[in-house]
Amino acid sequence: MKLHTTNYKNTFIETSEDIPVSKAEIPPVKHNRTLANIQFAMITEHPYKFTSDDVMFECYAEKNDISLKDRADARRDFFSKGQACFRSSALAKRYGYGIHHNSEGKVAIFPMEGEDYKNLVNDDAVTKVKAMRNKRK
Repeated sequence: MKLHTTNYKNTFIETSEDIPVSKAEIPPVKHNRTLANIQFAMITEHPYKFTSDDVMFECYAEKNDISLKDRADARRDFFSKGQACFRSSALAKRYGYGIHHNSEGKVAIFPMEGEDYKNLVNDDAVTKVKAMRNKRK
């Protein structure tokens, strides 16, 4: 069975062109954690520890109450189909965070108004892609 991936290497996902904020915001916590809450917590608490695949699967596992003993099989099933990558994440589309994938594919996030964000945008050694737009043109 072919396994798909959401991982990038040496890539920075910039905020979407039509982002509704001018400064990064922490995703608000509601009754149940949203995908943005899970992603934000994992990445800010452990920058460059997880790959995109790790984060995306953890979101799926938490939302679907997958037990620890069932996760290996569930992960294989999850990645047997193509999955949305961080270009479609609310962190980059709504909340104002750029997502950097280092040379190992591990991720960290940076607020759009920050110096690190600007440095990554201007770094020629890093591939840049924009997050997906919120609305069609």
